[in-house]
Order: sequence, then structure tokens, then C-alpha cells
Amino acid sequence: MTTAVATAKRDLVFAGPVGNLDAYIQAVNSLPVLSAEEEQRLARRFREQNDLEAARELVVSQLRFVVHIARGYLGYGLPLADLIQEGNIGLMKAVKRFDPDMGVRLVSFAVHWIRAEIHEFVLRNWRLVKVATTKAQRKLFFNLRKAKQRLGWLSAEETEAVARDLGVPAAEVTEMEKRLAGQDLAFDPLIEVDDDAAYAPVHYLPSPEPDPAELVAEGDWESQASEQLAQALETLDQRSRDILQSRWLADRKVTLQELAERYGVSAERIRQIEQQAIRKLRQRMAA
Repeated sequence: MTTAVATAKRDLVFAGPVGNLDAYIQAVNSLPVLSAEEEQRLARRFREQNDLEAARELVVSQLRFVVHIARGYLGYGLPLADLIQEGNIGLMKAVKRFDPDMGVRLVSFAVHWIRAEIHEFVLRNWRLVKVATTKAQRKLFFNLRKAKQRLGWLSAEETEAVARDLGVPAAEVTEMEKRLAGQDLAFDPLIEVDDDAAYAPVHYLPSPEPDPAELVAEGDWESQASEQLAQALETLDQRSRDILQSRWLADRKVTLQELAERYGVSAERIRQIEQQAIRKLRQRMAA
């Protein structure tokens, strides 16, 4: 292998499909395909000697296969270049884990890793809100979407059939169908539309900020309540007022025993005075 070819292959692997995508696809399709013997030899060099150049050659030999798989996910509305990039990551992971003694070709082993990376990318970027988080939901997302292209909206019988085929409850099939049918909606659209039927979440979702009218009303209520409490306290005798203030209004709450020692009575007597004072306050403020 010449130095120029080796450099070009390294650029393809690590730069990925940047710039002109068509040129990248044409370049990877022009690269030679390894024979089974060459693949085994390179895999053993990488596994036994940690030969990174052998790993690069293995990766480069499968880049056209990544492009082929990535094209199958164009229906999700994501850029082909991004899909290829993610697939290349999966291919590199597969090469790192490939065991030449398994008796299978690298392409057969790598397909799982390539699809797994592309699946993760699609799920992260297909919608602003993730539509599939569990293993069952991921399985439904990709398989149900294919089924709906043939069936349209699923009937009850079709839902049961899909559920049996995929090994999931029918309720999960229905839930995923609703998620697939939904669309992202801008919270605050940049373009105002003069249409009574047009709406966005910003038009009907409550703001997390406090309502100014409620803040004013709450402030007035607190001010009025504080004034009433102060007036009600003035109607109590000095001892009762001091007990309530010490027990409820002071920063450091005083215990019944401390007040008992202060006034030379029992703690039970202090509790009785406290309860009597509270009843008087309630009656005064309710009047």
C-alpha cells in the first residue's frame, strides 16, 4: 500500500463525510474490498499486536457498507452525512471488538454496531422530546414506523398483529403510534400568523412567573392580616401577649418551661394561658 493511499484512507476514516458528500461516497465506493484471507490477517495483526494501521484498513474496507446502511434511514429527515458519521463510529467499535476466530466476516459482525449507533442518533435527533426510552419502545419506534408505511393508521386487529409480531403489549403499540403521529411545535413561533385557528404553546400555557395581579392581592392580604394581628394582640394583657410573642412570633421560640420559670407558675398554666390567648385572637380577627 502506498503512502498516498494510506493517507487518503486515514482521512476518510477520521474526517468522515464532510464537505462534498457525493465525493466522499464516490471515494469509499472506489476503495478495494478485502478478501476473507486479508481480513483475517489484518484482524489478527490488530488483535495480537495492536497494529492501528491494520485497524484502519479494516475500517476503510467497510465504509461503503456504512453508506449503504445509512441510506436506509433517510426517511427520518436527518442529514445523510450525519447518519454516515454515526455509522462510522459504530464500525470502529465493531472493529475493536471483532474476533477473527469467530468464523464470520467483519461485515456480518459490524452491522449490529453500525445500526446501534445510527439508531441512537435518530432517537436523539428525530424530535426535540425523546419518543423512545425503553428497549421495548426503541424496538417499536423502528419496526412500527416500517409497518405504518404499509398500513397507515392501525385498526384494532392490526394493532394486535403488530403487538404479537414484536412481542409487546397492544397498549404500547397504540402509544407509540400516537407519538409517531405527533409533531414538534415551536413554543414561541418567530412568524406571527393572522389566523384565529393558528396557535402555539406560548398562547395557552401558563407562565411560570407569578401573576402580577395575584402578587398585589397576596401582598394586600398579608398587609391586612398583619395589621389585624397587631390590633388583636393589643387587646390582650401583657402576660398573654408576651407568651404568644415568645412562643410564636420570636426568631428563637421559647419553651413552656422557660416561660413558667419567668412567671413563677407551672408549664401547664403557661399552656392554658397560651390557648386562651389564641382563642381570643381568632375571635378578634374573625370579627
